[in-house]
Amino acid sequence: MFSSTVAASTLLIALTNSAQSVPAGYLEMHAVEIKLVEQTNQQRIAHGLSPLKLDNGLMKSARRHTAWMTNTNSFVHTSDPVAENIAYGASNSEHAIDMWMNSPGHRANMLGGYRRIGVAAYVAQDGTTYWCQQFLD
Repeated sequence: MFSSTVAASTLLIALTNSAQSVPAGYLEMHAVEIKLVEQTNQQRIAHGLSPLKLDNGLMKSARRHTAWMTNTNSFVHTSDPVAENIAYGASNSEHAIDMWMNSPGHRANMLGGYRRIGVAAYVAQDGTTYWCQQFLD
């Protein structure tokens, strides 16, 4: 599913061996990606906001950027024209969401006026997990 540019990293899969199903027309998603979207939308709903919709282009972009961060051990935002939350070192999706919700800028992205989302999580060879959420109107 992923290009050879992610050879130095492996997709983090949360306690499952296979991807869960998603609606027709969407990229295949792994359990950790599904959890990131679900937990983001739980936060939005708890704050009276509409849930975000998956966007294939943002999924590809988030995966590409997270793979790049993982492969280069770099922690920088993408230059793509998207709102973005990145993190590293969180032990699971709940931890990543908590980190973002406790940071004013990241929280603003999660609870902003966006309508679409893409996410990714990869593990570097040293065991560090890199996380990414990208948002668009």
